[in-house]
Amino acid sequence: MALVSISSATARLQGQVLQPQPKALETPLALQLVFARRGCSSLQQLCRNSNGNAHGSFKKVGRTNVFIHATLAGVIQQEENKSSKATLPCGETWSIHKFGGTCVGTYERIQNVAKIVVDDPSLRKVVVVSAMSKVTDMLYSMLEKAQSRRNDHVDALDLIFQKHKETATALLGEGDDLSKLLSNLEEDTHNLRAMLRAIYIAGHVTESFSDFVVGHGELWSAQMLAAAVRKRGLSCVWMDTREVLVVNPTSLNQVDPDFEASENKLLKWYTDHPADTIIATGFIASTSENVPTTLKRDGSDFSAAILGALFRAKNVTIWTDVDGVYSADPRKVQEAVVLESLSYQEAWELSYFGANVLHPRTTIPVMKYDIPVTIRNVFNISAPGTKICRFPATESGQNDSLSFRAADLLVKGFATIDNLALVNVEGTGMAGVPGTASDIFATVKEVGANVVMISQVASSEHSVCFAVPEKEVMQVANALEKKFRVALEVGRLSRIEVVHDCCVLAAVGQRMASTPGVSATLFGALAKANINVRAIAQGCSEYNITVVVNQEDSVRALNAVHSRFYLSRTSLAVGIIGPGLIGGTLLEQLREQAATLKEDFKIDLRVLGIMGSRSMILNNLGLDLSQWRQQLAEKGENADLERFTTHMHSNHSIPNTVIVDCTANAEVAGKYYQWLKRGIHIVTPNKRANSGPLNRYLQLRELQRQSYTHYFYEATVGAGLPIISTLRGFLETGDKIQRIEGIFSGTLSYIFNNLSEGKTFSQIVSEAKAAGYTEPDPRDDLSGLDVARKVIILARESGLRLELDDIRVQSLVPEPLQACSSADEFMEKLSDYDHEISTKRDEANLAGEVLRYVGLVDVLGNTGSVELRRYPSTHPFAQLSGSDNIISFTTARYQKQPLIVRGPGAGADVTAGGVFSDMLRLASYLGAPS
Repeated sequence: MALVSISSATARLQGQVLQPQPKALETPLALQLVFARRGCSSLQQLCRNSNGNAHGSFKKVGRTNVFIHATLAGVIQQEENKSSKATLPCGETWSIHKFGGTCVGTYERIQNVAKIVVDDPSLRKVVVVSAMSKVTDMLYSMLEKAQSRRNDHVDALDLIFQKHKETATALLGEGDDLSKLLSNLEEDTHNLRAMLRAIYIAGHVTESFSDFVVGHGELWSAQMLAAAVRKRGLSCVWMDTREVLVVNPTSLNQVDPDFEASENKLLKWYTDHPADTIIATGFIASTSENVPTTLKRDGSDFSAAILGALFRAKNVTIWTDVDGVYSADPRKVQEAVVLESLSYQEAWELSYFGANVLHPRTTIPVMKYDIPVTIRNVFNISAPGTKICRFPATESGQNDSLSFRAADLLVKGFATIDNLALVNVEGTGMAGVPGTASDIFATVKEVGANVVMISQVASSEHSVCFAVPEKEVMQVANALEKKFRVALEVGRLSRIEVVHDCCVLAAVGQRMASTPGVSATLFGALAKANINVRAIAQGCSEYNITVVVNQEDSVRALNAVHSRFYLSRTSLAVGIIGPGLIGGTLLEQLREQAATLKEDFKIDLRVLGIMGSRSMILNNLGLDLSQWRQQLAEKGENADLERFTTHMHSNHSIPNTVIVDCTANAEVAGKYYQWLKRGIHIVTPNKRANSGPLNRYLQLRELQRQSYTHYFYEATVGAGLPIISTLRGFLETGDKIQRIEGIFSGTLSYIFNNLSEGKTFSQIVSEAKAAGYTEPDPRDDLSGLDVARKVIILARESGLRLELDDIRVQSLVPEPLQACSSADEFMEKLSDYDHEISTKRDEANLAGEVLRYVGLVDVLGNTGSVELRRYPSTHPFAQLSGSDNIISFTTARYQKQPLIVRGPGAGADVTAGGVFSDMLRLASYLGAPS
């Protein structure tokens, strides 16, 4: 008999159906409430407290079971007697839903919410609802008008009344529910008129009056939603949470829930209103003296969390207008992704640093019972949302080996707080003086400023740095100067410095601080984006790393770190100067490969600007590369190199920028130093910078070494052939370059490969020009200056400090023809000088040799030259065909048999391909998978 009665009583406490044969020693979840009330942690302790002792019989199964259950039956009966007529069912049968003001902003949206509530399969549910969108602001504004004795406060109330009347009518149509709701609305409005009149006369509103008035938005929206749910056939009641939730105000303009008092009130309320579906008001509550109040900031979310704890619900769902919690602000980072899950602590950190997540206090009630909170989109219910919960050990990094991607996996998201200023208090007299930091922050507290971040250099307190909102910083600085006036005058403090226009960036993730490489990756990403870090803070909580950067770098910094941790693709803002033969071919290659790079290699090369000699087109999001020629022709603006540079540097949010110079223009090359100094990477086939004045070349290389800004120019020598990279490979591995010799001109390679008996030099030059191998004026090729530029580049890369004038060049342009006024005149007269080349060719043939036009770097002799030379027919240089290039490296390791690099060294496709390869190499340096 005792067994049946205890099981029945237990089932009533739990709100569950009685099971036929309960296990004798099972402890139902609802009995935890009994344990808590009686100050017990176990059945044994409960029995001792109820009967004095356990008679030492717990090891005797039969009699003990009867004894325990008899004892529990009595205890539960006492609890039931306390609970009056009905018992509140608690546990996982309950689900809590919270809908914000945006979700119930119109009658259509309220209908959508009602459908979600009805369709929810949970056995029991509590739906917490905010006021209609903007209504709370309208109520506060109305109070301000009344307090200021403005007569239009009555019009404001009429406008609010009309908004709810129209919404209710559209929502419910005719019927008793509408009549009752409108009657309540009119009665509330009548009472508010009287209160507003009193406020108007007094010219003052108390906090309790204000809280009472602004809570009406929730009262009305809850009643409308309850009526809409009933209209869909689901029985429900609505709850004025001022009758249930009890809170105690704190000194920080917040409130603390009184859970014991709230639980007692909830039991009483449920006794009078037993229901499986409850529509509850958010935001509002009462004090312990039954004075209406509010839950302050994010009050509706807080209401949902408190009710979740009171009902011991299985989950709390916060419905909003976004798909979940993002890895970064999607308004600033286009590639931000919705996070599948967060720990409670991660949610705290992201919320503190400005992310649109739960307020930290909202999670406190649910954490106690491990109730997960899910953020979901009311307008996209197919999206699963973000689950906020206590992570299991394997997810938090415990008992789990860390892979090489651990740093990436443990960083969940990034957030920023903008418009801050840094205050730095510094002085050698602070060292070893206890309490200096205490005095500093006591002074800040007196001002009432909010300290966002603190960074202290060493425990000696030699320097204390902290961030406060920009609008409060001067008040803080003045207070500190007043407080420490004597210390500043005698030199114990050297300065109180203010750094304006700052932003705090936080990286948040479970246990990331204890994972090797996370901090290095973070700071590396900022350095590569040319972003200076002003201050750093990292606590031992292992949940965030915080840095301060300049406000102007805020968005770029956010994108840089987000991209680097593989939460998105490695994005690169690309500006192309010179959309001619090479530049146009490169743009076509980028268009064809864009999708593959994004999907397979996580690289997003986004062309934001194209500039020709006369016009340019700019775009902040990325140009359509299938129509760039048409856009340049129809929508292009006048070319302006300075404006183009400014656009590429600062008019977009992509963290890394590269300018690709596909010209042969000396003016453009003259901008390289300025671009590198501003953090703009450079990729180019333009030889002008590296073959120009030696001091300029050395400045570029030194600047590149000192910064994280990259300068790639593989295509300046040999087009797409790996000449520069091969040379650097020798030097980086300790090899010694002795000699570099090669055929560097595709044009001259073609001419001398085809210079056979029966064809004159002028005829072959004409053929090369017609085939597009030469420049428009063939003298630019035949002069040897282009080869000389390649030779000087290789000489400087090998460590020789030579000027272009130091290279001895044998020109193939006959001296009398150098002054020809046009290319056509030159071509007409060139045949008059064929005999000179023909004679040299014939002499070489007689010796079994061939003529080749080569460049030579003699490292040992510290010289360079460009000349026409003879080679045996067995020499690799004699085996060329077409327009191929060939380069021979003689080094300490490759002394007996030089290393040969051979392949196409000219042509738009291969040159553009070499430039494209440099761009991908840059992307890999910036964090893309290699």
